[in-house]
Amino acid sequence: MQTSFDVSDAFTGAECARIIALATGGALADAGLVGGTTHHNMRRADIAWLDERAGSDWVTDRIVDVVRETNRKVFDFDLRDFAESAQVARYGADRAGHFDWHSDIGDGPVARRRKLTVVVQLSDPDAYEGGALELMPDAHIRQAPRRRGTATLFASFVLHRVTPVEGGARYSLTQWAHGPAFR
Repeated sequence: MQTSFDVSDAFTGAECARIIALATGGALADAGLVGGTTHHNMRRADIAWLDERAGSDWVTDRIVDVVRETNRKVFDFDLRDFAESAQVARYGADRAGHFDWHSDIGDGPVARRRKLTVVVQLSDPDAYEGGALELMPDAHIRQAPRRRGTATLFASFVLHRVTPVEGGARYSLTQWAHGPAFR
C-alpha cells in the first residue's frame, strides 16, 4: 500500500500568498494537540482555522478536488467527508516552531476518523531554515518537497513531524479527509 504522494502545483505561488494573508488577517492562536491541550515540547506553532476567515471557501474546494483525484488514483480509501476545517500553521524561528513525531489519528470522535492528511507548503522555501516536514511510513524517513504550492498527501496513521524552524517562518495548510476506521 502506498502511504504518501506529492501533488506539485496544487496551488500557485500567488494562491499560497493569498492563503497566508487570509490566515494572518486575524489573530493566530497557540496550536494545541487533539483535545485542545497544549504541550510546547511536542508542538510549538500558531494556527488559524480557515472556516473562521471570510473568503476562504475556494481553498476548501481546491483541497476537495486534490483529495478526490489523488485518492482515486493512489490510495482508494473509503472517504466520506471533511469533518474539520482546514488549518494554517505558522512555525516561526522566534518560537523555535516545530511539531514532534505524531500521527493524525487521535482519541477524539472526529480525529479517530481521520484517514488522509493533506499538507500544503505555503511558504517559499527560501523564507525559512529548518522546518522540514518529514514522514516515517516505515524504518526510513522521507522529507516532503519544500516547493511552494506542493500538497503532500499521506495516510493519517503515518508518523510525521516538522523539524524546528531555525530562521524565518514556515506556513503550511493542513486538511484531513474522514471515513470509517481502517480495517
